[in-house]
Amino acid sequence: MTSRRFPWRRVPGYAFLTVFALFSVFPLYFMLVSSTNSTREVLGSRLTPGGHFIDNLVALTTQQDLGAAMISSSLIAIGTTVLSLIVCAIAGYGFEIYHSRGKDVVMAILMLAMMIPFAAIMIPLFRIFAQLDMVNSLFAVIIPSIATPLLILLFRQASRSFPYEVIEAARIDGLKELSIFARIYVPTMKSTFAAAAVITFMASWNNFLWPRVILLDNAVQTMPMLIANLTAGYVTDYGVLMLAVLLTSLPTILIFLILQRAFAQGITGAIK
Repeated sequence: MTSRRFPWRRVPGYAFLTVFALFSVFPLYFMLVSSTNSTREVLGSRLTPGGHFIDNLVALTTQQDLGAAMISSSLIAIGTTVLSLIVCAIAGYGFEIYHSRGKDVVMAILMLAMMIPFAAIMIPLFRIFAQLDMVNSLFAVIIPSIATPLLILLFRQASRSFPYEVIEAARIDGLKELSIFARIYVPTMKSTFAAAAVITFMASWNNFLWPRVILLDNAVQTMPMLIANLTAGYVTDYGVLMLAVLLTSLPTILIFLILQRAFAQGITGAIK
């Protein structure tokens, strides 16, 4: 038997990755630890858990309506994700599968729309929803985010790897276009749907500017708005603030951990 030599050449690379991983994880660790400490301990950069978690939780639920904020953020994020997957998947599928002279022009217009900052269209959007009497409505937050050029492009790129011969065979067998999309295309593109779901859910959950503009009542505030309210006073309780940030971060972390493998496959498949 031949003894394997220790790969000394890889030690610098592993050391660099270890240090980089520690720097990446440290903010999450500090956020977790700080949620159990008092304001003085947080400002003193204490790096060990404390005994103020319950006190911070009681103060948070007393100062803000935590349950309503979680429900509002969940409804907005889930509703936006589901509707975006349906609309953008159909659009991306149509852009690639159906041939038309004008589709490339429409796609170019969508790509140009990505360059327009949201602040430029925020006032016209607010006036539209105000005329529709949809201020303080969660639908006013969901509707502008349903069809995004990024997701349409993601599904279009992924559809290029979908075998067109399968569609032709399904048409010969008598399947309608909607059945082909739902029964053949969707199951084949599970990884792309997972990647799009992660991107959309995170963006919708962390969205702050538009909900802050259209949701004027604190009864329908989202979690990012709740965090902003905690910093609006003269004195900020950083223990309570860190706890709110931790609770806000947990759903996106869980979604990413659950779908991380499919997310990586969906992104690489779209790039190819």
